[in-house]
Amino acid sequence: MNRLEGKVAIISGAAQGMGESHARRFIAEGAKVIITDLNEEKGMALANELGENALFVKQNVTKADDWATVVAKAEEKFGPVNILVNNAGITMAKSILETSEEEYRRIVDINQVSVFLGMKTIIPSMQKAGGGSIVNISSINGIVGGAIGYTDTKFAVRGITKAAAMECSHYGIRVNSVHPGVIATPMVIQEDTKAAVEEFSKQIPLKRVAQPEEVTNLVLYLASDESSYSTGSEFIVDGGITAL
Repeated sequence: MNRLEGKVAIISGAAQGMGESHARRFIAEGAKVIITDLNEEKGMALANELGENALFVKQNVTKADDWATVVAKAEEKFGPVNILVNNAGITMAKSILETSEEEYRRIVDINQVSVFLGMKTIIPSMQKAGGGSIVNISSINGIVGGAIGYTDTKFAVRGITKAAAMECSHYGIRVNSVHPGVIATPMVIQEDTKAAVEEFSKQIPLKRVAQPEEVTNLVLYLASDESSYSTGSEFIVDGGITAL
């Protein structure tokens, strides 16, 4: 039985990495998926590969107008939206003294403001659908400290998730956050960081980094009706690193 049969989902930042993994699995589980990203080439290629139940829309997640366009195209193509995965995000590894105001505001816009805009825009569509599930991708750095800018915004995602869950419960909309640890995505496994990631993995209780599909399993559960009594909560998938 397909776990997302009849569902319409928007996944931001889905042209590669974890977002791509989520999109592939959602399609396999019966959903119709709107893939959004700034990377038009990869996004279009993925949508074409996934077939008629996938639609790519180029999107800057920091722009309210882009969010409105994504939702309008989703409704036009597939109908009201049941699922939103706020997956788009960036990382930055600079000290507070090295970080410019411009850089700081950019990471806040992409990692934090986009989540607000996505939820604000999607709620009316979910009301039409009779309810829905919002999954906000945070990080273990929304639980414990890390780099300036990245940590701040990922804690903010955790907080806005709880606030939105309280507000949206009477609409039949659930809101949860997912907090991945080190995941083998293009953003993490780069040539200049590969050695550092491999060294860090030795500290993880499970002694390895995760594959994107292992995060997708959790996102799928939260997107589906199986998690019908879960809202306002954070779900950690980190190999045990925050248990240390």
